[in-house]
Amino acid sequence: METIDQQMLTGERALFKRRDLIITNSIFADGESPLKESSDISISDSIFKWKYPLWYCENISVKNSTLLETARSGIWYAHHISISDSVIGAPKTFRRASDIHLTNVDMPNAQESFWNCEGVYLTHVTAKGDYFGMNSENLTIDNLTLVGNYAFDGAKNIEIRNARILSKDAFWNCENVTVYDSLITGEYLGWNSKNITFINCTIESNQGMCYMDHLVIKNGKILNTDLAFEYSTLDVEATTVIDSVKNPISGKIKAKKIGELIVDDEEIIAINTQYELDKVGEPYDL
Repeated sequence: METIDQQMLTGERALFKRRDLIITNSIFADGESPLKESSDISISDSIFKWKYPLWYCENISVKNSTLLETARSGIWYAHHISISDSVIGAPKTFRRASDIHLTNVDMPNAQESFWNCEGVYLTHVTAKGDYFGMNSENLTIDNLTLVGNYAFDGAKNIEIRNARILSKDAFWNCENVTVYDSLITGEYLGWNSKNITFINCTIESNQGMCYMDHLVIKNGKILNTDLAFEYSTLDVEATTVIDSVKNPISGKIKAKKIGELIVDDEEIIAINTQYELDKVGEPYDL
């Protein structure tokens, strides 16, 4: 394989359609799409400074490298990408891409990243930005810290472990999501979603988990959460008090106590939801 070492690469499409390259200690300066249509490229200890660095690429490995904020919309229509021990400082990274592996990556400007992607694997990733992961499928995530609203809107087939997600309107319009051992905090969690499971999670959400089909919570802490579960079918097991519950359609809720139960929709059949409360709570005569 050819090696490019300690080079300043400038101009549009500087390495267009190149194959079988090792790039190290180099700078991609001004010039759009430097590696467009390239494949089988190994990049290390390098810096990308301009737009669209990896479009229509395949089999790309990036280590110990940096995409500056100006390297925006950086990785689109690309397949089989691995990035480790790096910083992606640019927004709108990853669009209609597949088989993406990120390990030990910081994304401080991650708005509108991972849109319409397939096969995303994130391990020890920190990200900040709105609309993260929209309409993507088959995501496997471990140790994610995400700060940004509207996360994973419309995404499908997601497994998340050991995450901290601070996000208003997270997991809207989703299908087949399982979250383990994580913290999720933000208003209006999970609306209009189907087959969503939270196991050993801490949840804090104003008017959260409404309009959901088959919501499951196992061994969950539900804190500072009111008007929960409206028009949802559910199987909820909380180890805490739930501040208020409103108009669930059917299922089961187990908790220490429900601060307020609101059933004010005449189309809701109250007995379709069963309640199991600890002795510290009071049973409801439904």
